[in-house]
Amino acid sequence: MGKYRIEPCSRALPNGTFGAQVSVASGHGSASTDRVMRFVPEFATSAAASQYALDEGVLWVERQTSKPIMF
Repeated sequence: MGKYRIEPCSRALPNGTFGAQVSVASGHGSASTDRVMRFVPEFATSAAASQYALDEGVLWVERQTSKPIMF
């Protein structure tokens, strides 16, 4: 997505649900940055957690750039 790389991830929680997190990275080498965000909602499936994380990552990038991102 332009200069940003968005990588959603789900993780299994001890209670059998899944948590969501997303990494939003930009730049290269020593000029790179990476923001990792973890979210409170729990999800029944890994896919649902990953989709939520991707959606939140896209929203974060849109807020930073003030430009809607179209897929």
